[in-house]
Amino acid sequence: MTSSRRERRVATETATPGRFDRYFEISKRGSSLGAELRGGLVTFVAMAYIVVLNPIILSSGTDVSGATLDFAQLSAVTAFTAGLMTILFGVVARLPFAFAAGLGINSFLAFSVVGEVTWAEAMGLVVINGIIIVVLAATGLRRMIFDAVPMQLKISITVGIGVFIAFIGLVNAGFVTSTGEASPPVGLGVDGSVATGPTVVFVVTLLISGVLVARRVKGGLLIGILVGTIIAMIVEAIFHLGSSADSPGGWSLAVPALPTSVFSLPDLGLIGNVSFGSFERIGALAALMLVFTLVFTNFFDAMGTMTGLSKEAGLADDRGTFPRLKSALIVEGVGAVAGGLTSGSSNTVFVESGAGIGEGARTGLANVVTGVLFLLAMFLTPLTGIVPSEVAAAALVVVGGMMMSQIREIQWTDFSITLPVFLTVAIMPLTYSIANGIGAGFISWVVVRSLSGKAREISPLLWIVSLGFLVYFARGPIEVLLG
Repeated sequence: MTSSRRERRVATETATPGRFDRYFEISKRGSSLGAELRGGLVTFVAMAYIVVLNPIILSSGTDVSGATLDFAQLSAVTAFTAGLMTILFGVVARLPFAFAAGLGINSFLAFSVVGEVTWAEAMGLVVINGIIIVVLAATGLRRMIFDAVPMQLKISITVGIGVFIAFIGLVNAGFVTSTGEASPPVGLGVDGSVATGPTVVFVVTLLISGVLVARRVKGGLLIGILVGTIIAMIVEAIFHLGSSADSPGGWSLAVPALPTSVFSLPDLGLIGNVSFGSFERIGALAALMLVFTLVFTNFFDAMGTMTGLSKEAGLADDRGTFPRLKSALIVEGVGAVAGGLTSGSSNTVFVESGAGIGEGARTGLANVVTGVLFLLAMFLTPLTGIVPSEVAAAALVVVGGMMMSQIREIQWTDFSITLPVFLTVAIMPLTYSIANGIGAGFISWVVVRSLSGKAREISPLLWIVSLGFLVYFARGPIEVLLG
C-alpha cells in the first residue's frame, strides 16, 4: 500500500467517528462510542418483552365484528414499528429514548375501543390521534395543554394505568376470576384457590421477575419471561395440559411447545389495514371522544416519560426542558401515526430506556443500536408464539407495579386532591376503562377544587376538557336525543 493511500485510509477512518461525534454530540454529553453501544443493547434487552407482550394484549381483543388480530403478524409489526421509530427518534431528536407500542393505549384499544368498532377502524382512530399530536406539538399547543393539567392529576393517570395493566395481568393469568355472582363479583382463582398449573406458573414467573427487577438486573423482565416460558414448557411436557378451550385448567392462549422453526420471514400483512369508518359506525360524537381519550393518554404518558428520562440522563434544565424538545414531541406524534398504520398500536417513548441511560447512553446513537436490534427481532417471530399468556401476564403485573410507584408523589393531606386522584386510580381497573378513570378524575378535580375555594387555581383549559368528559359520559342519552 502506498503512503498516499495509507494516509487517505487513516483520514477516512478518523473522519467518520468525528462526524458521528459532532452529529450525536457524544463527547459533548460526556459519553463514548462504547457507552452508546452498550446502552443501546441494554435498552433493547430491557424492553424486548414488548415483542411478546403487545401481541398478547392486542390479540386478546375481539372487535365488534368478531375478528381478532393474528399473533405472529402482531409480533412482526410490533418489532418493525419499534425499530423504525426508535431509529427515527435517535437520528432526529438525538436522544436515547427508545420507542415501542404503549402498554396503556394497547390495553385501551383491546379492551375498550374494539368493543364498538372493528380493528381497522380502531387503528384509524390511532392514526387520527397521532396527526392531532403532531399538530399540537408543531404549534406549541402541546406544551401549553400539558402545563394546564395539575401535576397531581398527571401522576394519578400514570398510577391508574399501572393498576389497570396489573389487573389485566391478574385476570389473564386466572389469578383473579369472575365468580358469576352479584357479590363478590370477582374472586381468587377457582373457588378461592390457585388451582391450575398455568396460574401456578404465573405466580412463579411473577416472583422471579419481581426479584430480578428488585435486584436491578438488566433485562430482568425479559429474563423472567424466558425462565417462565421454560418452566411452562416443562410443565406442559409433563402434564399435557393443552388449551383451556379443550380442557379445564389448560393454557388460556398459547400452549408452550417448541416451534418447528426458529427463523422466519416476518409477516407484515397488517400494515395498511386501516379504516376511518368508525365515525359512521358509532357516530361522530362517540368516535371523537375515543380519539380524545387516545390523544390524552398518549399525550401525558409520553411527556412525563421524556421529562423523567431527560432528568435521569442529566440532559434537562431546571424547568425540565431538554435538547430538541419540539423535534422530540413531533416525532413522538409520528410514532402514533406509524403504530396505527402498521396495526401495532400507538408507539411512544418507553420508560425502560432508563436501563440504557443507566448503562451510559446519552445520545441518539444508542437508539440506532436499539432500533436495529428490534428490526432483527422480526425474523424470530416463531419463538414468540411459545410464550403463554400466563407468563406474559407476570410482566404486566410487574410493569403495573413500576407505574404504581409514582403514587409516592401524591399530596394526600389535601382531600380536594385525594378524592380526584383516588377516583382516577380506582375507576380505571374497576370499569376496565382508562377513559372513565381520566374523566372521573378531571370532573371531580374541577368540581371539588372550585367549591373548596380554589377555583382560581384551575386552568380554563381544564374546564373545557372536563366539559368534554361530561358529554362523553352522557353520550348515550345525547345520541338518543339527537336521533
